[in-house]
Amino acid sequence: MAASQKSLGKGSAAPGPVPKDHIRLYSMRFCPFAQRTRLVLNAKGIKHDIINISLKNKPDWFLEKNPLGLVPTLETQSGQVIYESPITCDYLDEVYPQKKLLPSDPFERAQQKMLLEYFSKVIANFYKISRAKGEDVSAFEEEFKEKLSQLNETLVKKKTKFFGGDSITMIDYMMWPWFESSLDSTPQLKKWTEHMLEDPTVKATMFSTEFYKVFYKSNLEGNPNYDYGL
Repeated sequence: MAASQKSLGKGSAAPGPVPKDHIRLYSMRFCPFAQRTRLVLNAKGIKHDIINISLKNKPDWFLEKNPLGLVPTLETQSGQVIYESPITCDYLDEVYPQKKLLPSDPFERAQQKMLLEYFSKVIANFYKISRAKGEDVSAFEEEFKEKLSQLNETLVKKKTKFFGGDSITMIDYMMWPWFESSLDSTPQLKKWTEHMLEDPTVKATMFSTEFYKVFYKSNLEGNPNYDYGL
């Protein structure tokens, strides 16, 4: 797995064919949406390679594969392209039957998808707060805290280690990239993060807090350092 490649930008040479028996992920090291797909690839033990993309200066060859220029993007050996993080993760779980992450029961699957839909609103609040430049974001912060409290209550009611039960399932991996820190005001969510940190797949895809701080500072300043630490 070529997970440490530097990001490729405009003018870079296009990568060769997807290696035999592999699937390719076009990613960005610090993108939480792409991290979802990396988590699933690692959890299921899928042979893959990773090509990191400079999202501010996307290569023409990448835009030919995905005109929207989004990561994560998957490419199969036959040239099929799949993008949007929930879709890439569902695709991987369906095509690679080992260690299924989505529940087999239709109602349980629906519950996970409903929770993911709710969580998308948490993400929206997160970005409104983190990208604010001097504006009053107190209302967004209150809404964010309320949504976290409701997620915490979901775990309290379920009485399980994870959102899908006592073992990690798809919904946990879909939510994790935004929770790589402790949450003292939501104790059940804090326990959940502690359980997640014990998972080998989570450990394999994480960066240190320092790495994230440096990257997000550079991103806010308009010059994202995609290759920090390489």
